[in-house]
Amino acid sequence: MALKQGSISIDTENIFPIIKKWLYSDKDIFIRELISNGCDAVSKHKRLVSLGETDGDDKPYKITVAVSKKNKTLSFSDNGIGMTADEIDKYINQVAFSGAEDFFNKYKDKMEESNDIIGHFGLGFYSAFMVSSNVEIDTLSFAPGAKPIKWQSADGMQFEITEDGTRTERGTTIILTLAEDSEEFLDEYHLRSIIKKYCSFLPVEIYVENTDKLEEEAKKKAEEVAKKAQEGADNETSEEEPKEEIKSVPLNDTNPLWLKSPKDCTDEEYIKFYQQVFNVFDEPLFWIHLNVDYPFNLKGILYFPKLKNEFELVEGKVKLYNNQVFVADNIKEVIPEFLLLLKGVIDCPDLPLNVSRSFLQNDRDVSKISKHIVKKVADKLKSLCKNEREKYESFWDDIQVFIKYGCLKDEGFYDKIKEYILYKDLDGKYITLKDYLEYAKDKHENKVFYVVDKEQQSQYIKLFKEYDLNAVILDCTIDNNFITFLEYKESGVRFKRIDSDLSDVLKDKDEEKDEKADEEIVNFFKEKIGDRVQKYSVESLKIEDTPAVILISEESRRMMEMQSRFAGLDYGFDLKEEKTLVINDRNPLIKKVLSLRDDETKKEAVDVICNQIVDLALLANKELGAEELDLFIKRSNELMSKVISL
Repeated sequence: MALKQGSISIDTENIFPIIKKWLYSDKDIFIRELISNGCDAVSKHKRLVSLGETDGDDKPYKITVAVSKKNKTLSFSDNGIGMTADEIDKYINQVAFSGAEDFFNKYKDKMEESNDIIGHFGLGFYSAFMVSSNVEIDTLSFAPGAKPIKWQSADGMQFEITEDGTRTERGTTIILTLAEDSEEFLDEYHLRSIIKKYCSFLPVEIYVENTDKLEEEAKKKAEEVAKKAQEGADNETSEEEPKEEIKSVPLNDTNPLWLKSPKDCTDEEYIKFYQQVFNVFDEPLFWIHLNVDYPFNLKGILYFPKLKNEFELVEGKVKLYNNQVFVADNIKEVIPEFLLLLKGVIDCPDLPLNVSRSFLQNDRDVSKISKHIVKKVADKLKSLCKNEREKYESFWDDIQVFIKYGCLKDEGFYDKIKEYILYKDLDGKYITLKDYLEYAKDKHENKVFYVVDKEQQSQYIKLFKEYDLNAVILDCTIDNNFITFLEYKESGVRFKRIDSDLSDVLKDKDEEKDEKADEEIVNFFKEKIGDRVQKYSVESLKIEDTPAVILISEESRRMMEMQSRFAGLDYGFDLKEEKTLVINDRNPLIKKVLSLRDDETKKEAVDVICNQIVDLALLANKELGAEELDLFIKRSNELMSKVISL
């Protein structure tokens, strides 16, 4: 006999279309909701036991999800607090929702994500009707003298409450008879994968049972027993040793690593957790353990993954949890943009269980969390640089592009870590900007020379080393922008590529210059090579076997790079690189051609050699253009012909 029948106290004509349209973007989320409800019921009972308001027992708390393809049912059982008939009427039949039409009209244009309304109105349980043709609740309250109660509804609109419940122990079982279009949830493997996705770290152990298999096994066992009895098996003479019972293993980890204190966690545990959560075999570079109680509640672990190359700018994945309940697979709004490569988990009870993108974008706590994460990353980098310098240097190349990008996006982040940004010098040693400037202040104060291609610029590197000079390697894709940023932040500091103006650092300061002789050399080369370069300089370089080098002004090169970046824009004038030919008057070849400048019989050969010197200098700087390359090949062939004719 029904204790009560009636309609659920909501405007069902309006509310259920809303649920169907917006409440859940993924149908499978009903599994999370029902298991989470079971966890809540367990937590409530634990609390009452701790307060002494009820007696506990030695039975472990657990949630069991049972699947039956034969019956087309899914059931969710817990041994939590249970419900009375009055409680069912209050919590199930009277949904905390009013003005469905008003709600619909207010939010229909603002629903960025379906989860916007879940949690705000206690509609989690009703997600069951998205996949079910019938829903039953079989429950027994913990209260002394309570009777098992059954609630049933086929459509979420009409319900019936009876005392036909079958539970003999406290707790609740929710039985779903799945609709035809939702029978994929009857696949045990699929069911397990969904539970692992949403419930991997819930605080109550979760088990999955295949009811059909259990029934089949029970049937077989019964048949075996009957067969033995029929054969007259004598228990006294043929007693079998009892088989060891296989213990079921829960699908979830009830005590995830992020709940532990960082000092209680080992490196092995961090690595294992990383591999487990993200289903990978590689190891992270390092990690950051978040453990905050004030001004917000935040726990989690963030990992810097190892990238195979600089161009593998694959977004990481930071999973959001609320009291160990899975909320979202990736939360770009909480993690600063420049740290999106991170992988990890964040558990923040201060954020609602079901959050929309618009909520995250506008919530003050989210902004605070984001800033805290930036601070923690900065603190970790500082700590590693100070205390584990060798380790820090070993993975600097892997993280530098993201650290530099972070500085560009967040000047506050740069201010926190600027002393811990590393630069690799010509000897492969890692130094800071401060170290470099201090080392070079007597030679070129506030100038930072840098290399973008060690192979291409090897001649300039050799020159630098001859003069006991140093430079830093800046060969990341982001370094052009980072250089400009550093010049803006570090007042007075200027960056110059190693093939730019070297007049102040490469010339022999102890040697007196003969300006008239230098002018004659310049005029001689101008006559031979024409307008192939814009400027000339005569220096007595220490490396005598280098006839000449090409320098390109830093300013003109940057302008050219900007022009190529914004190709198609009309600047009103034609930009060209300002090339300077530095002629080494110590070089034997230079001395030889100068000695032949008045010999008319050698004029043609001298012309070819002078242009070949320029070609080689240009090649040492960068690749020749198509026309220049053709001429270079032609002159090379001409020179070889002359040599072979000797």
